[in-house]
Amino acid sequence: MTAPSGLRIPNSAPCGEGVIPWQLVVERSGSPGWENMATDMALLGHAASGGASLRLYRWAPPCLSFGRNEPVSTRYDLSLIRALGLDVVRRPTGGRAVWHDTELTYAVAGPATMFGSLHDTYLAIHEMLAHGLRRLGVRAEIAPRPSSPMPAVGAGACFASPAGGEIVVDGRKLVGSAQLRLGDTFLQHGSVLLENTQHMVARVTRGPAMPPAATSLADVLGRRVTFDDVASTLGDTARAVWTGRWAAVSVAPSADDIAHFKDSSWIGRR
Repeated sequence: MTAPSGLRIPNSAPCGEGVIPWQLVVERSGSPGWENMATDMALLGHAASGGASLRLYRWAPPCLSFGRNEPVSTRYDLSLIRALGLDVVRRPTGGRAVWHDTELTYAVAGPATMFGSLHDTYLAIHEMLAHGLRRLGVRAEIAPRPSSPMPAVGAGACFASPAGGEIVVDGRKLVGSAQLRLGDTFLQHGSVLLENTQHMVARVTRGPAMPPAATSLADVLGRRVTFDDVASTLGDTARAVWTGRWAAVSVAPSADDIAHFKDSSWIGRR
């Protein structure tokens, strides 16, 4: 993938020999959409120096995010979105719309050589997440490649249909993810649904919306699961699966990235 217009590419560096320095970022207090996306982009700076990051975070207020290339102005009812007072942001990654509310969002960034190809990276991260979710009692599986073409980017919600390599339970999508490669670095982020509120995307979609194919941890476990429960389990699982020097840190986004993701021309670029 190439860099979206307006996004800076950090100076790249190859993954060095030896132990990879991992930074674990857990943010229990939610942030608005523009800040979350700017912070995810900040993880690429660490990746450019040969390090890797796992960030686990929330959204406040709840936010509607659009994929990098989604035709927002034609696919979604912007007047209704404004009337409802929804927070909106356009992600640096591709994919389709997601409503971020009762969920845990993860982001992984590192040198592009760390896991291999885009597809290999996608699977490696989802396999770690699935392993962690199984520790919570979830029958998490990796979805096979679909036999028919995936819906186009303008077809509506991310959680309307699972793609090959994503995490599903009984065929219903539990985790939706997207990836970006900039120079010699990658960023992958996605939503682990604690509860299923993805009907909001259908509510603001123009014309017919695809039927939802999402599930949530509350649905599959029959009980509410907290952000802290999932963050603790996934953090422990990542440290066990991905060896390296782990340090718990905080990450601040750059002023340039904050300005970029707050810019209405980026949000409305298509």
